[in-house]
Amino acid sequence: MSSQGTSASRPPGIFSNRFLQTILMSNVLLQIGIWVRNFAILLFVAEVTNNDPYAISLISVAEFAPIFIFSFIGGTFADRWLPKRTMIWCDLLSSVSVFVVLLAIHFGSWQSVYFVTLVSAILSQFSQPSGMRLFKRHVPPEQLQQGMALFQSMMAIFMVLGPMLGTYVFTTFGLEISISITGALFLLSALVLVRLPEDETVRQQEAKKGQFRKELAEGFRYVWNSRVLRTLGYVFMLAGLGVGTAQALNLFIVTERLGMPKEFLQYLLMVNGAAMLIGGGVVAAFSRRVPPQALLAIGMLVGAVCTVIVGYSQSVPLTLVVQFVNGLVFPCIHIGISTMMLKWSHESIVGRVNGVLNPMFMGMMVVAMSFAGPL
Repeated sequence: MSSQGTSASRPPGIFSNRFLQTILMSNVLLQIGIWVRNFAILLFVAEVTNNDPYAISLISVAEFAPIFIFSFIGGTFADRWLPKRTMIWCDLLSSVSVFVVLLAIHFGSWQSVYFVTLVSAILSQFSQPSGMRLFKRHVPPEQLQQGMALFQSMMAIFMVLGPMLGTYVFTTFGLEISISITGALFLLSALVLVRLPEDETVRQQEAKKGQFRKELAEGFRYVWNSRVLRTLGYVFMLAGLGVGTAQALNLFIVTERLGMPKEFLQYLLMVNGAAMLIGGGVVAAFSRRVPPQALLAIGMLVGAVCTVIVGYSQSVPLTLVVQFVNGLVFPCIHIGISTMMLKWSHESIVGRVNGVLNPMFMGMMVVAMSFAGPL
């Protein structure tokens, strides 16, 4: 009798969690659509403008600028609105915007391709924190880290396969069909999200009371008053500086330190992406045994050592091995930070915490990428 009671009190396995099943399925569709869109736009703009660096750089501006402008706003509204409904509407609006832009492209306005990336990036600032709120609500605390590891593994898969998939779709079918595929996948994602558990409307109506500015300020105060979250903010900034510098200098590592052609960079990235996939799987398997603080510390320490070695190495085999190790531990950083952010944030303020911390990483990454070349 007692054994039956014990087994009944255990949470279901992580793969039987309906929320995780749904959100992973939705994210697979979104990732395919995003990679097809990104490479279709990149290759199309490069082709139309004859590789104009200014025109190509505007793609990154359209993708990253909304993070600084809308992250705080999106996080605040994500805490006020019904999260399931917010996510569905964001995917639907992304899909509609894609087809509107497709009509504009068809009638000769190729510059409108930037609008596809811009609208999707803006809407993601509302959808992503809503997903974090649902993650906090529907995943048991002891499975948070394992769930984050599954997300990291999925992202790693697309880091390896995404560029190949996006390039293949564009070169085979062209821009208009590639954009159409993106719109269809966003629409399918919205339909999949209908499977999510229903929103708790009573609690949401209570949360809507109050002024927007006051709620926005509460997010900053909440992060500042929490020693753990404040420390995470510093870690976000340092990690952003490191990742931005490393990404900007990868090409110079290949051409100047290794003496290889620039095309060799794809092999470094593939090795790194494959290692991230393995690392995410390992963390998912052993996540219950290692606290998120330890994961974060291991990832930062090993990543720092690997970056130094890669910077000094002139050996191709050594650089590839170190890049593999670096990719292996990188999921520890992402999973550790995400798990700690969810564990130390109340569900009612998860969106605002995400809105405060996320721009710290992206901002420092962009700053590092801007100054890495001259340095």
